[in-house]
Amino acid sequence: MGRLLFLAAIAGGGYALYRKFIADAETLTARSEQKRAEQKNGANGTLVQDPVSGEYRVKQAD
Repeated sequence: MGRLLFLAAIAGGGYALYRKFIADAETLTARSEQKRAEQKNGANGTLVQDPVSGEYRVKQAD
């Protein structure tokens, strides 16, 4: 019974690491696609509107 719980814990940890890896890979892909699109159209960054002041600023990297 102890072995089964140990293997279940190992499998759960492996699955959690796998999901984290996939999420990080998707984030990295989205960033690289955004940079590629900015280079393609000659942009210097993406503008976002500040909801408080209404001013537009260049989006900061998270």
